[in-house]
Amino acid sequence: MRSGAAENSTGVARVLADQARWLAGVTAERLRQRHPELEPAADAEGRRRSERTVGEHVLRLADALTLGTPELFQDYAAWARSVAVREGAPPEWVAAALRCLDEVVGEELPDALAEPARSCLSAALAELPRLPLEPPTCLDDAGPLRAEAEAYLGALLAGRREEAVALVHAAVARGVPVRDLYLRVFQPVQREVGRLWQLGRCSVAHEHYCTAATQLVISTLYEHVFAAGRVGRTLVATCVGGELHELGIRMVSDFFEMEGWDTWYLGASTPTDAVAKMLAERQPDVFAISATMSQQVPAVRELVAAARDTTDHRRTRILVGGYPFNRAPDLWQRMHVDGCAPDARAAVDLAQRLLGAPGAEPGAA
Repeated sequence: MRSGAAENSTGVARVLADQARWLAGVTAERLRQRHPELEPAADAEGRRRSERTVGEHVLRLADALTLGTPELFQDYAAWARSVAVREGAPPEWVAAALRCLDEVVGEELPDALAEPARSCLSAALAELPRLPLEPPTCLDDAGPLRAEAEAYLGALLAGRREEAVALVHAAVARGVPVRDLYLRVFQPVQREVGRLWQLGRCSVAHEHYCTAATQLVISTLYEHVFAAGRVGRTLVATCVGGELHELGIRMVSDFFEMEGWDTWYLGASTPTDAVAKMLAERQPDVFAISATMSQQVPAVRELVAAARDTTDHRRTRILVGGYPFNRAPDLWQRMHVDGCAPDARAAVDLAQRLLGAPGAEPGAA
């Protein structure tokens, strides 16, 4: 992106974030006047809910412009459409709201600021009809363990935690590698639970239960996770966001443990100064950061800056991962980090490539 275009995108992102509530009110009112048939509820609470939803559209548009990742806003628009339908709105409601927002931005902002926002909105509106109303199942990622993943998901959704534990341990007894259970059962099942919530087929309580149950199941496998001989390398791992989103980086940490690394897993929402203190003390070979939403990327930048200030850059490699980086493949390069990995196995492979054989100098190949 040219510097002038980048500055315009950043400028309009600030304006959108600062004026989100006002823009949402104007846009929601225009939407009601132009498409009254699309309003799921015309009472005062329904109007407030519509304004809150449009306000979220504005904020996520600002995120996409700040990061230079229009594809993240396209994904958000598809997600928002699924959620709107779940809550009783017609499928056309989100597209109509985005068209009204596009008009309001064009009328209220100077052309130089409006252009980046309208370009991002236009791309999302063009892509939205091509995307399915219902996102496809995540269980396809289970591959040869599809049956085990389906059985595990069924046990969790039914609240049968002991059955889920038994299923996993039966698979281990049959010789299924623990790594495969992580990647082919736990990971796709957690994503599938999120999809089911998005479609209104399970509640937030179900989502919380499934996450907590999987954390428990994983803890019963630690005799396998910690069995490898030590290789003299250290990982510090953390994620930004709430505890519901920490499972992915926990699995990354466990994969490094299975390779013989000493790991310091800091969980979710650890204050930056506490992370920095740990990095200064441990001077790890790898610092891994995970984010699950685009609005968390600025927090990733903050952690990267803290790592650069407190570690020896010749020793410590910084890796990032999570949904925003998977969806926008070049985003990591703007974070001034050493690499990005889509899952736990890829993170270990990347770290080993960056560092060379255990015991060698960092960067040796």
